[in-house]
Amino acid sequence: MKLFLTQSPHVGKAKAYLLCEVLRTAAQKANVSLVENAVEADVVLVVGSQLPNNAALIGKKVWLVNEDTVMNAPEATLENAQTQAVDYVVPESAVSFGGVSNVKNIVAVTACPTGVAHTFMSAEAIEAYAKKQGWNVKVETRGQVGAGNEITPEEVAAADLVFVAADIDVPLDKFKGKPMYRTSTGLALKKTAQEFDKAFKEAKVFDGGSTKAANVEENSEKKGIYKHLMTGVSHMLPLVVAGGLLIAISFMFGIEAFKDETIFHGLPKALMDIGGGAAFHLMIAVFAGYVAFSIADRPGLAVGLIGGMLATTAGAGVLGGIVAGFLAGYVVKGLNAAIKLPASLISLKPILILPLLGSLIVGLAMIYVINPPVSQVMNTLSEWLKSMGEVNALVLGTLIGAMMCIDMGGPVNKAAYTFSVGMIASQVYTPMAAAMAAGMVPPIGMAIATWIARNKFTTNQRDAGKASFVLGLCFISEGALPFVAADPIRVIISSVIGGATAGAISMASDITLQAPHGGLFVIPFVSEPIRYLAAIAAGALVTGVIYAVIKPKSATE
Repeated sequence: MKLFLTQSPHVGKAKAYLLCEVLRTAAQKANVSLVENAVEADVVLVVGSQLPNNAALIGKKVWLVNEDTVMNAPEATLENAQTQAVDYVVPESAVSFGGVSNVKNIVAVTACPTGVAHTFMSAEAIEAYAKKQGWNVKVETRGQVGAGNEITPEEVAAADLVFVAADIDVPLDKFKGKPMYRTSTGLALKKTAQEFDKAFKEAKVFDGGSTKAANVEENSEKKGIYKHLMTGVSHMLPLVVAGGLLIAISFMFGIEAFKDETIFHGLPKALMDIGGGAAFHLMIAVFAGYVAFSIADRPGLAVGLIGGMLATTAGAGVLGGIVAGFLAGYVVKGLNAAIKLPASLISLKPILILPLLGSLIVGLAMIYVINPPVSQVMNTLSEWLKSMGEVNALVLGTLIGAMMCIDMGGPVNKAAYTFSVGMIASQVYTPMAAAMAAGMVPPIGMAIATWIARNKFTTNQRDAGKASFVLGLCFISEGALPFVAADPIRVIISSVIGGATAGAISMASDITLQAPHGGLFVIPFVSEPIRYLAAIAAGALVTGVIYAVIKPKSATE
């Protein structure tokens, strides 16, 4: 017999895990096969006081048993499940979004600025919560490699709710006419139940217009200006990563090898032309273009790209790009609202009138008003960073390191990260090294704490520590979030101290890094790999030891 194990909605995770292990041991003795999903099962055994609302159980035989019976008589429980199971009936208490007794159909979309950690972690949280409630769910991830697990038109048509957890603007036209609720990836990850409760109360029918609705601003941790900035950063990052690594590879032939076309058939120069001449030359323009896109939709993109390129050629750097992006976005948005045309001419606005007038206004403003002072500011900042003494480097490294660890991928973390990435465009690479070193500290530090103070952590927490270690090596700070959720104050304090340590050591050692992501995989391209690894290790040990000491012992599972 094939048996699928599940539990009532109100059975805690720790207890459910323990009961499943008891039944798993009994099943091995009784020669009963346990399967991973209900579709393959002959019988579904539900532990708890009530049947879950789960469409996957329709058409299956189920046996409901309480926790005490399982714990005291697991063998008898399995025997009764085989002989006394009955046909599954959807619980009467299961009420869908529309108020009709039925299984809820949820479709969700997740997207974060980097398209890596929060995109997929929030997707997992949404899927796990929905399945626990017995709902049908499908989550589409909008990561750096495009849309994953795409939602089909049939699934949209059947959906009771569209749940969008996005920190950047994403196309949502296919959900027109469906009830939609929008929030941030952070809230979807950390407060999943709360956000779904709000969703069923506050969802509004999506009219297919702008992708920026009011309830994003009300419910998101990352609002307005920050969201526009992160939209720009998310599209800029692939250029910075590719360009930085190609430049670093060019340097492996010699720091000035790219100046000599005779070296290795001109390969170092070719790599420098691709990385520095093309990718890095485009990065600020792409950043500004997508900031404008976030504000004014497609009509703002071209104007933002032009403004960003003017900032690049004038040496205004990331500050110029920020100004160009916001100026382009709001100028185009204002023109779009102000210019009224008859229906026969309305199609000219997005392809002729708005790009022309927007580019003229923003271009002239950048050349005559914005670029001169901003270029001077960027030059002064760049020279100061390049020539700073050890004391100043320690202070800046400490600040960047602490900010990277305060909210694990939140606004403060992204502010330090964006500053560091922006300085790459000005050929200042020490802040990026400090930011990445510090960002790797929290998840690695949590893993170290689980090793040092093993008896203070539950089995699940120790397993989370192993995953956290791997994520930390990949520069995914969000690997520490399970620990933050369980014990926020102590974890954040430990992480900030360790991150500040790593950042300070990295900056004081004048370590440079041109790639803004990659963790362990880009260590070979760091200017001082051994010292850099030592900085990361020192910060992680500080975090791990502090948390191992201050953490109280967890309750027994």
